[in-house]
Amino acid sequence: MISDRLSSLLVDQIGSELTAHMSYLGISVHFERQSLKRWAALFRAQAIEEAGHAEKIMAFLIDNEVSFDLPALRGASSHYDSATAALEAALASELRVSGQFDAMAAAARDEGDHRSFQFLQWFIDEQVEEERTIRGLLDLVNSGINLYQAEPLLEIEGA
Repeated sequence: MISDRLSSLLVDQIGSELTAHMSYLGISVHFERQSLKRWAALFRAQAIEEAGHAEKIMAFLIDNEVSFDLPALRGASSHYDSATAALEAALASELRVSGQFDAMAAAARDEGDHRSFQFLQWFIDEQVEEERTIRGLLDLVNSGINLYQAEPLLEIEGA
């Protein structure tokens, strides 16, 4: 059985994942305005992935008969001073989310909740990939490459 404390953390995480979804949509709009179509598509795909993470958590809670309401969300900016600023915002978000999953895994471990602990391991592995991807994009931008020239280098899932 999932404790009330861990249930609350998981519900909060749904909000964090949907907030990340909105943030990535905002970054996508930022690049779209600059006619950087592949950059925009990359962040739109990332936004969809974040929404999928929220759905995965919701399904886990439903499967474990945890009753919950969806957390309130706030808007997200689509205005950044530079590509670097957009990517730094994305990295900060991913680092924050990694910390949240680490805290939830620690809570599950401390409570002897092996089911939740195992469930959270997938997200922890996913966060390693998320951070690596954003750091790689930040390195690309910081290399001084022209963003238009970098477009063919971008890997976009499903494109």
